[in-house]
Amino acid sequence: MSLDSSNNRWRINKTNSEFVEYISKIASISPILAQILINRGLKNLEQIDYFLNPSLTKLSDPFELSGMKEAIDRIMLARKNKERVLICGDYDADGITATAIMIEGLKRLSIDVDYFIPNRLKDGYGFGNRAIDKATAIGAKLIITVDCGINSFDSVLKAKNRGIDVIITDHHEPFKLQDDRGSIILPDAISIVNPKICNCSHNQANLSGAGVAFKVLQALFGNIDSIYDFLDLTAIGTAADVVPLLGDNRVFVREGLALLQSGNRIGIKMLKAVSGLKTDFFKTSFLNFVIIPRINAAGRVADANEVVKLLITTSEAEAEELSKRLNELNIQRQQMEEIVFNDVKLKIEAFNSLEDAIVLGSESWHPGVIGIVAARIAEMYYRPTFLFNIKGDIAKGSSRSIPPFNIYKGLEECKDLLLNFGGHKQAAGLTIEVANLERFKQRIGWVVSKTLTNEDLIPTVNIDVAVNLKDIDLATVYELSSLEPLGYGNEEPLFGAKRLEVINPRIVGNNHLKLYLKQNGKSLDSIGFALGHLLDVVGSNTIIDAVFCPTLNEWDGGKYLQLNLKAIRIAKDENNS
Repeated sequence: MSLDSSNNRWRINKTNSEFVEYISKIASISPILAQILINRGLKNLEQIDYFLNPSLTKLSDPFELSGMKEAIDRIMLARKNKERVLICGDYDADGITATAIMIEGLKRLSIDVDYFIPNRLKDGYGFGNRAIDKATAIGAKLIITVDCGINSFDSVLKAKNRGIDVIITDHHEPFKLQDDRGSIILPDAISIVNPKICNCSHNQANLSGAGVAFKVLQALFGNIDSIYDFLDLTAIGTAADVVPLLGDNRVFVREGLALLQSGNRIGIKMLKAVSGLKTDFFKTSFLNFVIIPRINAAGRVADANEVVKLLITTSEAEAEELSKRLNELNIQRQQMEEIVFNDVKLKIEAFNSLEDAIVLGSESWHPGVIGIVAARIAEMYYRPTFLFNIKGDIAKGSSRSIPPFNIYKGLEECKDLLLNFGGHKQAAGLTIEVANLERFKQRIGWVVSKTLTNEDLIPTVNIDVAVNLKDIDLATVYELSSLEPLGYGNEEPLFGAKRLEVINPRIVGNNHLKLYLKQNGKSLDSIGFALGHLLDVVGSNTIIDAVFCPTLNEWDGGKYLQLNLKAIRIAKDENNS
């Protein structure tokens, strides 16, 4: 976000003032908080109460998910018949935590369980041949997929031909037919548990792979107390897969954060120790920037089986060794990522203009980091981004989108060019023959251009509520704390205020802009992290508009209100504002 308002759009979410007052009254909250909750789609007392007072007792019934009863019946049959069960997961943080949840849950029921995590380079994504071969080798009669399998038609059929039943637990989009109804087709599994294929409540509609795995255990055990200690892993998987932190996901992360802080899982304790994380209050941001990158690092540049071992081990020595290994792999991942990121930027800047979709590939780009780089590039240039690792005649890609564009639907319009693909609205993986790359670039560019307007390709600052400075005080900050945990779908609330006078601007710390903002006689301390470059433009007495989040700054034993600036712009003439 920048001072130059031509670089982005500011959009204020507005609601009928009478409805805001109504929600404020029935929920006994301020109009400001009422507007923020309405912006998150919470428009009745039941939804608001669930959000503001999340608890394990409010978790939705897992049997709302279609296929759950059949899955539970087959798992209990495996227990009765003393069958071996193979869990097939995935190599990212969501798939890894889902695998660990399912392993420990079934072991708690005395089920003989083993697991398989594919190798990104050898196997690619999802449920494939090597998982079936392992199931055959160990004599498993049942495979349970977690965080994968919804489009594994051939693999399910192959397992069935070998006399192995398959239960699919997943949360990815199913394959859709190109007909007027958008009909879905599903693998011939014993049971499929996936919120994307059923009309479950909104509280379960956007579960992660780890969330679905927890739901299976919730159905198996019938009570939360028996599986409470899995909420740390569920929180990690939920935060990692960037699903909305609403409904059951909010309960998972809120309870899981507390468990991550105080819990006894030795692998997590050691991972926190090697990363230098010491805190009395565990936040979602600690997951996103400390824990999850280290968990993901193994799957990106080595073998994710190491992470499963870390999460289920009871050995302090093993946990310490594995944690140090993940820390080293994360450093290696960061170095690889920076090399690819800089190379991608050079390629983009070599073009004279920015296209509607960024499609690039290279033989030298490590497949384990192109997804992270695609996310950074999509954010930097505000375009759907597709990056490919090219090996021989095949290109394997990762894609990341911008909010207005559903990347999975976009890929559906290109599926005749693709060998396979899968994912979500904002992220997907795909494989294509190199010979079709240029055709894909043209097609996806056309899809983006016909789907989005020029305005959609301008970054948007979504402001939750317009305020005057007199509306903001410490009580506002304390009330906003009820929004925790923050994350995707429940982002940090943004406030907008017009015509603020800048007082005593200066640089502090590492290029942070420090100033006071004054309006109608009230002034508030404000800071814009990494906005020091604006000092030459925003001098004393300049009149600006600002986007900010009110925060509590604790310093030198005191607590005071401070505005955390997110974006600023020179205010228009008062008569034209």
